[in-house]
Parts: sequence; C-alpha cells; structure tokens
Amino acid sequence: MTEITLRLDPEGHRALADLADAQGRRPEEVAEEAVAMLLRTEAGSVRARAERLAAQHAELLRRLGE
Repeated sequence: MTEITLRLDPEGHRALADLADAQGRRPEEVAEEAVAMLLRTEAGSVRARAERLAAQHAELLRRLGE
C-alpha cells in the first residue's frame, strides 16, 4: 500500500478524530474510506469529461495516431 500525507487544520483533525472515535475506528481508516468513496463518486464524471474531450478533438487524435 502506498502512503499519502493528509494535512488538516486543527478543527478538521479534531472532527476526524471524533468521528473515528464514535465509530470505533482509527482516523486513517475513516480517511481511507472517504477518499475511496470520493473516487467512486467522481469516476463517472471524469470518464464523461474525458469522452467529451476525445470527441471534441477526435480529428487531432486521429492524426496523431497516424
């Protein structure tokens, strides 16, 4: 697993710690779950944007592929 550093202001850190405590989990677990949820939610949006850009620039992409 790859690590990442998450910088939170004191209020955010306290809120994360409180949520984790209420759930009987570690703050790192709560943060991991939140990131995974965001990535799942945004995946469709990112895919739609990529498809729109590919359609807009289809001719250029075709020429680059030659």
